[in-house]
Amino acid sequence: MNRSFHKSQTLRFYDCSAVEVKSKFGAEFRRFSLDRHKPGKFEDFYKLVVHTHRISSSDVTIGYADVHGDLLPINNDDNFCKAVSSANPLLRVFIQKRRALRLGLR
Repeated sequence: MNRSFHKSQTLRFYDCSAVEVKSKFGAEFRRFSLDRHKPGKFEDFYKLVVHTHRISSSDVTIGYADVHGDLLPINNDDNFCKAVSSANPLLRVFIQKRRALRLGLR
């Protein structure tokens, strides 16, 4: 049987140091990969996500689904590294616009 692989599938099966990222913003999904051992800084990841989804305003929050399915924030280097290290085999990332301040609520 001759089966062709997409690049993301090749990374998942052959490169143990790669983490496949599946990000969702609204109804759009994007896929890319990160180096598991050197994921970089949160600020660079944030810029990559905003660029990948072509979000004009960088006023968004990023979260990920942990192994239990809970949505946890990615907003600094520590929890970004935790998200990447816990990805098995896929890191599911969710992007949401930040809510505007609610007037009248204190």
